[in-house]
Amino acid sequence: MNPNAVNPGAVNPIDLSAAASALPTPWESQVLEQVGTAAVKVLRMDGRPLPVEVHDNPEALLVLSGRLELVVDGVEFTVGPGELHRIPARTAHAVRPGSEGTLLIVEVPEEE
Repeated sequence: MNPNAVNPGAVNPIDLSAAASALPTPWESQVLEQVGTAAVKVLRMDGRPLPVEVHDNPEALLVLSGRLELVVDGVEFTVGPGELHRIPARTAHAVRPGSEGTLLIVEVPEEE
């Protein structure tokens, strides 16, 4: 097989910064891809805080640029560029003021 051949089933790379910039509203994620049961999403953070929320599914939060100011189960911390934080299912978490940049989210439904 020719190693330089184009795979007709391959997806072109996605520019995550451009995808986040193109979103009409900050803090509203867009699903970019499905990988198995996982949804890979991107969103743009604009410095505003978000109230406490709880999801039925775990999620991994990867800061691509900027910083994410989190409160998870009452503990405050910062997630910086290139850092990943996993939030278990049904864990209360909120975004503190000052969270800005681009965030990649991976959500995986729990198996029942």
